[in-house]
Amino acid sequence: MRRAVVLMLLAGCTSPSKDSGTDDVVVPPATPLRVATFNTSLHRETEGGLLADLADPAHAQAAHVATILQEARPDVVLLNEVDHDAAGEAMRLLLDGFVAVSQDGREALTYPHVLVPETNTGVASGVDLDGDGSATTSPGSDAYGQDALGYGQFPGQYGLAVASRYPIVAVRTFRTTLWRDVPGAWLPEGFYSDAALDVLPLSSKTHADLTLDVNGVEVHFLVSHPTPPSFDGDEDRNGRRNHDEIVFWADYLDAGADSWHIDDAGLAGGLDGAPFIIAGDLNADPTDGSSSGDPMATLLAHPRVQDPLPTSAGGPEQAGLQGEVNTRHEGDPALDTADFSDRSVGNLRVDYVLPSVELTIEESGVLWPASDDPLLEAVEAVSDHRLVWVDVTVGG
Repeated sequence: MRRAVVLMLLAGCTSPSKDSGTDDVVVPPATPLRVATFNTSLHRETEGGLLADLADPAHAQAAHVATILQEARPDVVLLNEVDHDAAGEAMRLLLDGFVAVSQDGREALTYPHVLVPETNTGVASGVDLDGDGSATTSPGSDAYGQDALGYGQFPGQYGLAVASRYPIVAVRTFRTTLWRDVPGAWLPEGFYSDAALDVLPLSSKTHADLTLDVNGVEVHFLVSHPTPPSFDGDEDRNGRRNHDEIVFWADYLDAGADSWHIDDAGLAGGLDGAPFIIAGDLNADPTDGSSSGDPMATLLAHPRVQDPLPTSAGGPEQAGLQGEVNTRHEGDPALDTADFSDRSVGNLRVDYVLPSVELTIEESGVLWPASDDPLLEAVEAVSDHRLVWVDVTVGG
């Protein structure tokens, strides 16, 4: 099957708005669009481990991922925690070997357009970022991951990818934007050395703005996977970075051509009012958990952001069955998207699909089946996260 795998920035962005040879404006047809985000946990302990696993056509986790995608059937999906390789081979193996093959009688899915962006995870910084007094530069250990530009024990671990039925006509990434250059950056005071601030990016993976051509309508797909607000100390370096990674999008949505947002190609400017859908494992719950500074309140309060409030049957059921920390949560467990340790964190809402107000929301959901649904076995076997989907109407 022919597939366009995008491995670098695309120049230009076209969206025909008029019929050639006439002055009559062509109104694009109304198009139903299902958008999803899914943290697949397709990460491995060693570089190349995922490629080896996906080369096995009987690999159980990959088959379960395909089962979930075939059940949800998104038109465009962000896949988090897929180890990155420069050739996009892991995504090719996953999509061609599993998603495009019927799982348990389900209709196969094909995605002709794929983005595999570079990621900061596991990229050596060359400096001490965790404050232990030394810079670890040899991959393969937690110490190395702590000093990498984004946590990862080898380059590309915990990467992300986008698969789409619709063309990706332009891409902007902000992987190299330094955290210190973000206006109002919430850096831990006095923790990082000047040498660290000279190399430390805001994005722990990448922030990417993909322009999708949905039957003549351009929709921006804004994807990221901020660092968890944990695994640090009193300085709260990860909590603060998680906050700033999330509110980056709130700043970007209405920013014009003269904004501070300079992408990896050196071009300045924000979204400037264009239609968008934000998606990702944002690692922050609006009500519960340990996020710092309440970044989701900032993002969800933006006047151009709609919250579809997707729910599931399995979320509240599992919160009740598992108990412990879940009994002290204030948020609605029907909105939960992740099944974390019930002794320390509990189940949380951390995965989001947030359309702009220009798009009409039709339906939404979290693919977390109840315990009497046979699909639950595949869902629980893949990841501690659940796929989140939202149906919108574009154009018309």
